[in-house]
Amino acid sequence: MGDNEELIRRMNEIKWFHSIPVRDGIVTPGQDNSMDKLGQVCLPEDLTGKTVLDIGAWDGFFSFQAERNGAKRVLATDHFCWSGPGWGTKAGFELVHETLNSKVESLDIDAMAITPEKVGKFDVVLFLGVLYHLQDPMGGLRVASEVCDELLIIETHVDDLHRWKPSMVYFPGDSLNNDDTNYWAPNVAAMKGMLKDLGFSRVEVVYPKRPWLRYAWPVRFLSSIKGMIQRRESFRQTINQGRMSFHAYR
Repeated sequence: MGDNEELIRRMNEIKWFHSIPVRDGIVTPGQDNSMDKLGQVCLPEDLTGKTVLDIGAWDGFFSFQAERNGAKRVLATDHFCWSGPGWGTKAGFELVHETLNSKVESLDIDAMAITPEKVGKFDVVLFLGVLYHLQDPMGGLRVASEVCDELLIIETHVDDLHRWKPSMVYFPGDSLNNDDTNYWAPNVAAMKGMLKDLGFSRVEVVYPKRPWLRYAWPVRFLSSIKGMIQRRESFRQTINQGRMSFHAYR
């Protein structure tokens, strides 16, 4: 059996979330369209000389991408998906790490347990798809801010997009996407306010590029109709929801 055949056999034994290119023409069969997500989070293409912390790394797509982009040190952290109650494991991360002969470091630690004393401080911190899973979102942002020296990148579910004033929506039980690990969704004003209160001097919405257009009333209306047809959530719930990426600068 050739190297590629053996790699594919091992890949097929793992349940993947991220879709990670590992060799020419070979991509892990993840549920997430990770290359599209890469464009949405706007990870800097040049990370030469930078240190990067990936909080909630899962299969490690963004950790390995940061290494590809020249970061001198990358630390991938997770607990929920690696050894906690999530449906993922660390097997995907470990297989990609081996296949790429990667130098990305890893640490099994809960997101809320991260401190400068335990992991150090980093130039760039990735906080992608984590915030809405936290029961204490402000506490989670504080954790990420305390280990961030330059740039904090956040990708999250958002709600109350029709409100200009800061607000946050709580989802009891499994009322958001039938997932009882989804708790909170802020709006844009709340995200900017929380991050500025944590000491960031500038906060930008980097995705969508034109949020006023992407989440204009007609677009949200059609998206909610589609969600209702697909039986995801009620029209009333989804009409003001979306996903956004933020860059917060020291």
